[in-house]
Amino acid sequence: MLRRRANRRKSAPRSRQKFRWPSLPRINWGLLANVCLLAVFSVLTYYGTLWLMDRPINSVRIEGRFERVTAMQVEAALSPYLDKGFLSLNIGDAQRAVARLPWVERASIRRSWPAALNVAVTEERAAARWGDNGLLNVYGELFVREAKHVPAELPRLRGPDGTELQVAKRYFDLDARLQQRGLKAVSLSVDARGSWELGLSNGLQVRLGAVDIDGRAARFFVALDNVLAPIGDQVHYVDMRYTNGFAVGWKAQAEMRMARLGEAAANGW
Repeated sequence: MLRRRANRRKSAPRSRQKFRWPSLPRINWGLLANVCLLAVFSVLTYYGTLWLMDRPINSVRIEGRFERVTAMQVEAALSPYLDKGFLSLNIGDAQRAVARLPWVERASIRRSWPAALNVAVTEERAAARWGDNGLLNVYGELFVREAKHVPAELPRLRGPDGTELQVAKRYFDLDARLQQRGLKAVSLSVDARGSWELGLSNGLQVRLGAVDIDGRAARFFVALDNVLAPIGDQVHYVDMRYTNGFAVGWKAQAEMRMARLGEAAANGW
């Protein structure tokens, strides 16, 4: 019996590839040391210069035309910041401290070498009184709630808290239209129910109500131009709260009513 030998194929040897690690760049230690020394020198120079230049503040120069704000008030507002150095003083914080003073609209502070501060202050301009003792500026902002002195010539505006800007805008609009007719608005108020009333320099009161204020105001100016202007000195109030037309209250009737009330009070009625 013939035995056949199975031909065994010898597997080919696997080729082995040698892994090559990437070569790292050679470090120039001398150059690195020079860079580090330069960085350290720059930092030391910066802070050394800052330390030498950060002198105590020795003077404050205040600029501006003052009627309500005093230099003492400005200096008092700045006093917590004057213990800082000339460079370490936080200009923004110092400006905000001065701007928080009553009657100050804005403040600007500049450093003046070697150790002084220049402070420029702009005062608020009162455009109207709010309620009894508050004051509004020309932007319709309440900047003083309890003023010690309220200029008598300012118009009086009233309304619930938070309506200052709304009332001021409407006042300025109505006043501009009245000035074109030789009159002036001296008061404007809105109550909690949203009802508006306008007071004129000739003593006329205009009741505008709580709805369609702009439309009623427009109708009032038409009535003023065509009907009320010649008899304005006789009219006590105009009630525009009617869909078609308006009602007029006469000064003579108001005076008679006041006279009767005075007689009643005098007689103890």
